[in-house]
Amino acid sequence: MSRTAAHALPPWLGHALNAQRGPVPWNAVVRGALAGGPLLITALVAGRASLGVVAAIAAMLAGVNDRPGSRRTSVVRIGVPALAGAAGLLAGTWAGPHLGAVALTLLLTGLGLVAGAVSAVGPVASATGTQLLVGSAVGAGMPLPDPGWQSVLAFLAGAGWLLLLRLFLPTPEFVTGDLRVGFRLDGERAAVAGVYEAVAALLDAVGTEHAVARRAALTAALDHAQDALAGPRLRRRAATAAERRLHAQYSAALPLGEAATALAWAEQAVPARACEGPRRLAAAVRGNTRAGPLPAPRRTDPALRALDDALLHAADAFDRGRGPDLHTRRRSPRVLARAVLGAGGREYGLRVGLCFGAGAAVAQALHHGHWYGSHQHWYWLPATAVFLVKPDLGPLVSRVLCRAAGTVLGALLFAGFAAVLPRPEGLVALVAVSGALVPVAARHFAAQTTVVTVLVLALVMVGGEPQASVGRIGETLLACAIVLVVGHLPMPGQRGAGIRASIESADTAAHAYLAHVLSESDDRATRWTLRREAYRTLAEARAAVGRAAAELPALARHSAGTDEVATVLERLVDTTTACAVHLDDTGRLTPRHTERLAVLRDELARRTRSTAFR
Repeated sequence: MSRTAAHALPPWLGHALNAQRGPVPWNAVVRGALAGGPLLITALVAGRASLGVVAAIAAMLAGVNDRPGSRRTSVVRIGVPALAGAAGLLAGTWAGPHLGAVALTLLLTGLGLVAGAVSAVGPVASATGTQLLVGSAVGAGMPLPDPGWQSVLAFLAGAGWLLLLRLFLPTPEFVTGDLRVGFRLDGERAAVAGVYEAVAALLDAVGTEHAVARRAALTAALDHAQDALAGPRLRRRAATAAERRLHAQYSAALPLGEAATALAWAEQAVPARACEGPRRLAAAVRGNTRAGPLPAPRRTDPALRALDDALLHAADAFDRGRGPDLHTRRRSPRVLARAVLGAGGREYGLRVGLCFGAGAAVAQALHHGHWYGSHQHWYWLPATAVFLVKPDLGPLVSRVLCRAAGTVLGALLFAGFAAVLPRPEGLVALVAVSGALVPVAARHFAAQTTVVTVLVLALVMVGGEPQASVGRIGETLLACAIVLVVGHLPMPGQRGAGIRASIESADTAAHAYLAHVLSESDDRATRWTLRREAYRTLAEARAAVGRAAAELPALARHSAGTDEVATVLERLVDTTTACAVHLDDTGRLTPRHTERLAVLRDELARRTRSTAFR
């Protein structure tokens, strides 16, 4: 659907119809094809089909977390959730046979409360909470013929296999490109090069209506590069020269982004030659070469002088290959604890716990009441509720619509495949094809649900279960109903706690950055770190506000006014950046700067007071 048509629809419906765009991630497609299929074949040859199913499920969940980025990032992004999933599977395999329905429901509800609260920390924590709950539901509701410890080892082996593919399988770009560059740091190089390209794009847009969007794109590129560089080193010894060079290149991009933002704030036209320098730097990062001579802009005002100085600094950093450590995002334990135990974490945990516990209770009631007939595995309903209730995955009604549509389509497709494919070889091939499609389908929740439904139903049948498409559709619709009801229930405290927490974090970071700039400190490394945190928390708040605005009106009204607050904060941070650049050059602020700061502070206070969290 076109963006114009989507904007003409109600926000809650338009969001459900929008899909992400971008090139096909062929490297992730290859990994997906090589993940579940070989695991199943190995298990079938060994006569341990059930363990192969568990390993393939783990590989599938790891594939969902196999996002673009560096190899070092994947260790945390895939490995930490996998460990949580194994812990959940262990808890579920023990609790399922030993606890009664009521005690088991209480245990799963408690796990949901904890996992939901932890999910408020960030994307990796959210994936960790999801796999913990899915693993516990599968372990408790999918009676496996193997001892629990063997199932856990199979789960870890499946996730570990996908992680090994991520770490050691060369990308197609490497195979067809310059073999001298190497592929171990290709994700980091692409991310850092993307920052320089985003700086050039922002300079191109200075003075046009596209400047605001290009500045937001620069923030996203910096966030991505920061994540790509911040993962654990893949070797025990100290950082290599190539790694140190990438760290220096990232650090050198920060003053360039600062100067470009100041130029955009001043709405000054930038000569075309000034945009060529960052593009040459981007090419040097991708090719792992020296920067060479760079065209310099005219030094006619503070922002252009700052841009010229930043280009000179970048050229020097490229040649020396050394720079300060500015890529690490340092968040204190206090900040993390506030995210988990604060109002946002409590609201998140309550909703996840209630949905997961209610799903488990309803599933067990239907199971013991023989509503499932010969189908004994009740894990699908609570596991589906987990994915539906996660607010960081999109607006509630959008998730429900996409999940329902995707499950119905996937179940019908699988019913057709199951009727004609030979067993088990045809089902194994279907698992491999579905695994390859997961990275492509990740662009839309309904498409991803369709592919995952086909994959899971194929795995269950390989494990010896009968075809269960109709049952899966009914369980998914029940989960949708549970999540819709719980999602609209009143909770203790104010509604919109998660959005309010993200706005407060952005406000705190913006004012910390402003205070440092107005102190006229010479510590530029600290300034750039504070600036990064201000823009990053602001982007996170923007994303939370956008998701809340796409809810049904009954929920969207609780976030009314937050978009305006985020907009004012964005202007305040941009103005602070312009002030920093001007202070570096002249040592004092102009009346335009001081008046703009005063106006924005007053407007921020007024909008914060009037924002409705009802």
